[in-house]
Amino acid sequence: QVQLVESGGGLVQAGGSLRVSCAASGRTFSVYAMGWFRQAPGKEREFVAGISWTGSSTYYADSVKGRFTISRDNAKNTVYLQMNSLKPEDTAVYYCARGRTGRGSGTKNDYDYWGQGTQVTVAS
Repeated sequence: QVQLVESGGGLVQAGGSLRVSCAASGRTFSVYAMGWFRQAPGKEREFVAGISWTGSSTYYADSVKGRFTISRDNAKNTVYLQMNSLKPEDTAVYYCARGRTGRGSGTKNDYDYWGQGTQVTVAS
């Protein structure tokens, strides 16, 4: 059974930074792509960033490109999302997810395990 546990969410002022983390259980973390999604109230869950199993390929939604950075530490079974220059529209619950393969993807259906989410609130 795979478990994903996010942490690091909170309240930050616009223009500030925050890093959220996702710790994964299981010994096969390193062979799967990982991704971050977010869901704001009343909106669909949307892709934010993805990373391949080696970390050599990363993918971003246009809305966060240049501001957010996804990374992973396979030795720690952890994936990170560094968020800089935060905007009020970045407010959402952020979820990490494990890919079905080692290749990164921006499609929800390409992910099979999900964390419980961590709230990120950006105040204007």
